Amino acid sequence: MPAVAQTLLRRTTCPHCWMKFAPADVLWISSHADLLGDPRLGREEQQRFLPTRFDLDGNALDAKGFVCQRLACPRCHLPIPRALVEIEPLFISILGNPACGKSYFLTAMTWELRRILPKYFALSFMDADTVSNRSLNEYEELLFLNPRSDDPVPLADLIRKTELQGDLYDSVMFGNQVVSYPRPFLFALRTQDSHPRHAAGEGLARLLCLYDNAGEHFQAGQDSTSSPVTQHLAQSRLLLFLFDPTQDQRFRKVCQEREGLPPTVLGNRASRQESVLLEAAARVRRYTGLPEGAKIKQPLIVVVTKFDVWNKLLKDSSLQEPRVGQDQVRGLDLERIESRSRAVRTLLSTVCPEIVTAAETFAQDVVYVPVSALGKLPAVQTESNALAIEPGNIKPVWVTVPLLYALCRWMRGLIPGLRPKQAGATAAGTAAKTAPAQPEKKPASL
Repeated sequence: MPAVAQTLLRRTTCPHCWMKFAPADVLWISSHADLLGDPRLGREEQQRFLPTRFDLDGNALDAKGFVCQRLACPRCHLPIPRALVEIEPLFISILGNPACGKSYFLTAMTWELRRILPKYFALSFMDADTVSNRSLNEYEELLFLNPRSDDPVPLADLIRKTELQGDLYDSVMFGNQVVSYPRPFLFALRTQDSHPRHAAGEGLARLLCLYDNAGEHFQAGQDSTSSPVTQHLAQSRLLLFLFDPTQDQRFRKVCQEREGLPPTVLGNRASRQESVLLEAAARVRRYTGLPEGAKIKQPLIVVVTKFDVWNKLLKDSSLQEPRVGQDQVRGLDLERIESRSRAVRTLLSTVCPEIVTAAETFAQDVVYVPVSALGKLPAVQTESNALAIEPGNIKPVWVTVPLLYALCRWMRGLIPGLRPKQAGATAAGTAAKTAPAQPEKKPASL
């Protein structure tokens, strides 16, 4: 069978060390068992090399004549998926305080995206690198395919806390200097045959590179030359800041007074969460050369977690997903998302105004989205006093909305946005009519 012609990008960016390079400079990973020892990764790793020989299918041949399949970055030598040289990468950073629920949110979001993107939006969302995504796939299984689905499982046993080092990081040697890079989660987003813009081909496709750091990495002084684990912030086209209202004493008090929720459900952890935003803002300005006080052009979405705990504090407390339309390709109810964003902003401005101030002095475009990774309140186990939930009862709420809204608003063509009067119309026909949430500003493209 003849090889299929591939269209390569002119330049791409490594998702590990963020160096830009041309596909012609990409390294290949040797296959022969004798070709061990790489100057960047150590003696146990297969050698990386710039090939001079190829087989008829375009695969490189190593020094022993073995066919090679895997690619590596020319700078850090870490493996990269082939999709990286074919479709444009889209970097997304998730940040927040320790224990704010980043890993739960990310796990619930990717699981739901796999389900709803093909079903409602004619988009495929698949692993681009199963090795890099291994821990996330394990988390998805624990939450949504758990054999103990009907038994209460402590939350700490479902997803472990993101560590400062370990499986989610890779060490690379530059001479005598060892540098630790965060391992991204990589997904290929492509249109399916039934998508109205499928004819645009790979022009609409994106390689999503998602980063989930430990919350401690966003604390002051935790970024260094040997551990540049948050420098993806400078590359990211979208920032998701997770705010956990149950870590704010004032918010907990409001929940107790209005809803009568017991303190055991709300927890007792307290932290100043705006400090993470202020530190992230300082780092982005430092990495990109922005002057002090300048706002970034990338959109910032404030993801307010544990919506199942506090949704009754909003006038619109419905947990229904903001999807509209009856056609094969549906759209997002932009008016509902934007109206709820304004309501959440008003609530935060009243209870913890420093979060709103920090967010809106950081970015030009700020959207507030409530989410719940679990969809229900966990129960308190009397014997251990630990919060637990039956995995079979986990029903995430609005966890896909932050990403879907960003793709709809700042990357036109992938996901239609509809207003109520357009809900009965064809999603494809109304996609071009979508108005941005703040028409006075020209939104930056993802």
